[in-house]
Amino acid sequence: MDDAPRFAPVESDEPHDACGVFGVHLPQAMENEAAQIAFYGLYALQHRGQESAGIAAANGRVIRNFTNVGLVSNAFRQEDLERLPGHIAIGHTRYSTTGSSSRLNAQPIMAEGPSGEIALAHNGNIVNAEEMRERLLEWGVTTATGTDSEIITHLLAWAPGETWGERVAYLMKSIEGAYSLVVATKDTTIGIRDPHGLRPLCLGRFTNGGWVIASESAALDHIGAEFIREVDPGETVVIDRDGLVSIPNPTPHERVAHCVFEHIYFARPDSTLDGQLVHVSRARMGAALANEHPVEADVVISIPESANSAAVGYARESGIPFELGLVKNRYVGRTFIEPDQRFRDLGVRNKFNPLPEVLAGKRVVVVDDSIVRGTTTPHIVQLLRRAGAAEVHVRVCAPPIINPCHFGVDMATKDEFIAASRTVEEIREIIDADSLGYLSTESLHQAVAGDPTGSSFCDACFTGNYPIPVQLQMGKLSLERTLHKADQSL
Repeated sequence: MDDAPRFAPVESDEPHDACGVFGVHLPQAMENEAAQIAFYGLYALQHRGQESAGIAAANGRVIRNFTNVGLVSNAFRQEDLERLPGHIAIGHTRYSTTGSSSRLNAQPIMAEGPSGEIALAHNGNIVNAEEMRERLLEWGVTTATGTDSEIITHLLAWAPGETWGERVAYLMKSIEGAYSLVVATKDTTIGIRDPHGLRPLCLGRFTNGGWVIASESAALDHIGAEFIREVDPGETVVIDRDGLVSIPNPTPHERVAHCVFEHIYFARPDSTLDGQLVHVSRARMGAALANEHPVEADVVISIPESANSAAVGYARESGIPFELGLVKNRYVGRTFIEPDQRFRDLGVRNKFNPLPEVLAGKRVVVVDDSIVRGTTTPHIVQLLRRAGAAEVHVRVCAPPIINPCHFGVDMATKDEFIAASRTVEEIREIIDADSLGYLSTESLHQAVAGDPTGSSFCDACFTGNYPIPVQLQMGKLSLERTLHKADQSL
């Protein structure tokens, strides 16, 4: 038994998105409502980051900012929101992909330049952050954190130009990578999406004329705003008392490369991405998976909750009935309490509970959204077998992940991916499944966009075809380390 693989706790094998961003611009008569709306918008985007949250509000004269660690529901008290008056508010909920998890790195981030004070919230990662930090130092601007988001904030605050269109154009021609931004000045709200469109951003409107910018359209539903459209790659929207102005992409030659993993895992199933409901694209993935990897079975179940839609699609296409075989404890998450080994070994059982009445004696197809390190899947297979499953057939509605993401998704390093150096059969043996099938890259793109080439998507985690040249092993704390070294040399 000493040679058996030792698996990490269940929570270590999930990909994590960079963040969720939200912005609201109301008529000035609604001065005390923007922060409250931003709170509920962030609450709807909680799945995109659970480490910290913040809201900055502006009333035409000043910007006030509040950040805290923890979930959105815990980060704010009612009195905190009441101290953020204004008809403009931007918000952020964070998972750290650059910089450590701390209140210092929480967003929105404030900066002041020649054009005044701004607050900025960022979803994504830029890959030339160290170069841009050197440029700031040449300008006499220093940074206090190890985040690329702070670098973006200072660059925009100090960017040359008479208008926001000119300043954003300078920013876009300077930074490289993924960034969906919401920005607040004392009287203006700005939404910016990088020229590749790597991270999502959408636009909504209230019936009273107020505007909303958010990472996902589901956030608009929760606050009663109408979804208007997605912000185009490279587009900037500027909202002030005169209304909304759209500024087109200043670098139209860049390749559009939306993140396909948003469709697989990150986005809520009730959000609209790339013109279609995420639930629909995931169900198509499941149907394609059933055609590529059919198997004789009695029941189809999902790893809840991100694989639910794909499992429904698999069941519908295969004719095998869909059942609820695993129940997820939605409140299992990170904790400051370090469990002893006995409770670590119960990691999957703390998160999932099987239904033996559904599984006993059955040939089970279990659909998952992805396998990253492969630390969780063996425990789930064992859990299903202990619940009486006669056979366990694992189906994954994503291709094998073999490369890290540098554009706002924290997955793992290349040598940690279970598929980077193993065949599908070797992985099947490790997870102890009766069979294992991954969705092909072509079928994934066909399901998402009706185009098997995936020409408008980034799929580098599967193919290594990055839309932007990257350093292949950049670490999320590299900026902090170089910042500390610079401080020590002073």
